Amino acid sequence: MSAPATALPHASLLHLSPHPALGPRARPRLTRSRCLASLAPVPAPPPADANHLVQTLCASGRLARAAALLQGLPAPTQRTYESLLLAAARAGDAALAASVHRRLEADPVFRSDPFLSTRLIDAYALLGSLPAARQVFDEAPVKSIFVWNALLKALALADHGEEALARLADMGRLGVPVDSYSYAHGLKACIAASASHVPASALVREMHAHAVRRGYGLHTHVATTLIDCYAKLGIVSYAERVFAIMPERNVVSWTAMIGCYAKNDRPGDAILLFQEMMASDADIVPNSITIVSILHACAGANALGQGKLLHAYILRRGFDSLVSVLNALMAMYMKCGCLEVGRLIFNWIGHRRDVVSWNTLISGYGMHGFGREAIQVFEEMTQVGVSPSIITFISVLGACSHAGLVDEGKRLFESMVDYNVKPRAEHYACMVDLLGRAGHLDEAVGLIQGMHIRPTPQVWGSLLGACRIHCHVEYAEMACSQLFDLEPRNAGNYVLLADIYSQAKLHNQVEVLKDLLKEHALEKLPGCSWIEVKKKLHMFVSVDNKNPQVEELQALIGEFVTQMKDDGYVPDTGVVLYDIEEEEKEKILIGHSEKLAVAFGLINTGRGEVIRITKNLRLCEDCHSVTKFISKFTEREIIVRDVNRFHHFRDGICSCGDYW
Repeated sequence: MSAPATALPHASLLHLSPHPALGPRARPRLTRSRCLASLAPVPAPPPADANHLVQTLCASGRLARAAALLQGLPAPTQRTYESLLLAAARAGDAALAASVHRRLEADPVFRSDPFLSTRLIDAYALLGSLPAARQVFDEAPVKSIFVWNALLKALALADHGEEALARLADMGRLGVPVDSYSYAHGLKACIAASASHVPASALVREMHAHAVRRGYGLHTHVATTLIDCYAKLGIVSYAERVFAIMPERNVVSWTAMIGCYAKNDRPGDAILLFQEMMASDADIVPNSITIVSILHACAGANALGQGKLLHAYILRRGFDSLVSVLNALMAMYMKCGCLEVGRLIFNWIGHRRDVVSWNTLISGYGMHGFGREAIQVFEEMTQVGVSPSIITFISVLGACSHAGLVDEGKRLFESMVDYNVKPRAEHYACMVDLLGRAGHLDEAVGLIQGMHIRPTPQVWGSLLGACRIHCHVEYAEMACSQLFDLEPRNAGNYVLLADIYSQAKLHNQVEVLKDLLKEHALEKLPGCSWIEVKKKLHMFVSVDNKNPQVEELQALIGEFVTQMKDDGYVPDTGVVLYDIEEEEKEKILIGHSEKLAVAFGLINTGRGEVIRITKNLRLCEDCHSVTKFISKFTEREIIVRDVNRFHHFRDGICSCGDYW
């Protein structure tokens, strides 16, 4: 077996080749002679019939019988070998794939067949047997473009991006002409090349340039892969440019762009693009991946009305037979505040539930603050024999954090080893958040210092967030000393530290941080809130500038604030870091995006309707207080989902119990 190819220098990418039914039968009479004949040995079927029988068995999933027939089959056809390999990959049967491989090596007719070499590599890749896939490639007498592409695909699938790029460079050096699939697999390899000294974004852009120069840049397959790669890198503007110039778009292309918006916090654009797709061409019909992507977008925007329309579409088109779609539908309802409906869908899935179904329910309970219910679901999951995944523990630990269940969270964290799940940075971040929110800051810092892996920005960010809640300056400075190096362009860390300094009355330090923000040209992420009214999404931004609609909304909020002051309310102006008069700070508070969204909902919805709002940042203390008052004064239920959790406001009380 040959050793894996050594990754070539980054410049090696430049050496790519510049090459362009049967009808019913009458039932036979049962006679004595027929009965005696039935006891005689059954002769082996002719080769043609035997090959057809093996292919039929593969199609019906009866692999043991198919494998047994293969042993005595004198002349398997190419179609038979292909059927066996495809069936082995589908069933995850590595032993069958290896058995077919051995038979192929002994077959003088097909052992040099490049088509079957390709199928073998594909099967081993899907089975996770990369060394075997490499062996097939290295020993293939004829290495066609399809064999090369199969290896590139296998390497990219296994996250061996550097090796895939090295093999792609080999193709150029050896004069093997690349095609659109070579570029598509190469682009995926760029994303997988995490250990490379060159950033993935630079690799993708270079591969993009090569594809354009060779005339493949506008091929639907390549362009769609480019959109997906730029989506994963968060470079939405590049994905938009590629999508805009595509001469032909299929449902996969549309789905990739919809998914790009959904994954990169632009759910409103995803919904609009989906509507454009549905209106553009009657021949373009959404597939299950499209439906899952747009459901995620509806969840991200809290667009319950659009989500309900999709639910009806799913039922009409029969997508409810797919567990992946039902999982996404369940997540949509839960993220739109309809926890009960999500639970009903979970119950309806029944015995078809997979680990994603359980994770979605646990996460749903957690984000709504029902930590004990989330733990109960976790225990039910393990009792029925479903093994918890990495995501399961992130979800259940997050649920413990939102509910303040410190002891339970510790027990679950320690139990991860029992399920062969090694704690990752995300799990440590959940534990730091759990301990920090509960005021156990010393223990949180001790956990970070004892980590077996390097703490990530997420871990330090959890500590910084806890320091803001408890106004702990020393640990906040410790966290920021790391965050400023790990995330030098993240203005949010500077703003959080400035907020902590402001609470501690360290105004000189606040000014220093303001100067640093200006010096590095960093801008705080503006607060944005979304509300869906009459199936149309409306967005509000926390800004100082005025327009007639904003002034009307601010006037309504101002009336509530005036009444609240009569009851002893004092605006929390500490979150406003500008050096201005208190009156001006109060005006800025009134212009916070979630307050504007609440006012818009009050004006444009009828009594009894639930006002549902989504915010891209943590709900500030002042907005929390004002929304509680409004829910009581107007007798309206207001549901706000911020970046961390849900807040259900009703009768002046929030479901979070002021713990968030």
